[in-house]
Amino acid sequence: MSKVLVLYYSSYGHIEAMAAAVAEGAREAGARVDIKRVPELVSDKVARDSHYKLDQAAPVAKIDDLASYDAIIIGAGTRFGRLSSQMANFLDQAGGLWMRGALHGKVGGAFTSSATQHGGQETTLFSIITNLLHFGMVVVGLDYGHAGQMTLDEITGGSPYGATTITGGDGSRMPSANELVGARYQGRKVAEVANKLHGWMPSMPKTRVYRWGREHRHQYPGELRGRCVRHSDRRRRAPWGAAAQGATDVLAGALKSLSSIPKRDG
Repeated sequence: MSKVLVLYYSSYGHIEAMAAAVAEGAREAGARVDIKRVPELVSDKVARDSHYKLDQAAPVAKIDDLASYDAIIIGAGTRFGRLSSQMANFLDQAGGLWMRGALHGKVGGAFTSSATQHGGQETTLFSIITNLLHFGMVVVGLDYGHAGQMTLDEITGGSPYGATTITGGDGSRMPSANELVGARYQGRKVAEVANKLHGWMPSMPKTRVYRWGREHRHQYPGELRGRCVRHSDRRRRAPWGAAAQGATDVLAGALKSLSSIPKRDG
């Protein structure tokens, strides 16, 4: 079972609703899921005067929390075609995690919202995905298994790069049923990939690896990032070595048989 974090920023509750749907989908895949939000940057007075949704139940995340998860799905509304400053500020604090390679090999995804159909959803998704790629993460989008993103029967969000919703110019439109289906689908897909990459690891013994000449301890062999592996880990891989040797012996026998066939000219 993998551990998934749905990390979001939401001013008016649209992304909060999408985050809940993403988390629901990840749980359908058997993952353990936490929903957390990033800190608000504006003052309480500005938030109240701007009618921000202040009663959000999700706890506020700390940057070091990210290293504890197998997958991180990030959601933030668009701000002029890019991610919101609150989310950008939070991710900008991940330099220490980046230096340690603490997020290498983890699974990531992105979701967003905009006021209009062409309000910068895809560029916002890519502004989030760019961060994930710099962290060394494996990115999972919203594939066309969610066929609802192709419908012309209604105005709807959705993109192969991630789940989206359209809020309307006054923010009165909450995520539609189709958009929430897309969010759940993406959450499930991210969790399924995380399960395949990390879900089997809790039963594996710990090991010690070396990277950049310094010793680091990682929890599971699947998280190995170095080149030098302890000899006991090589022994665990012995069955694969034996299979390869067996294939080599079969090939050598076949070549020997061919060499014994009389040669004919012409």
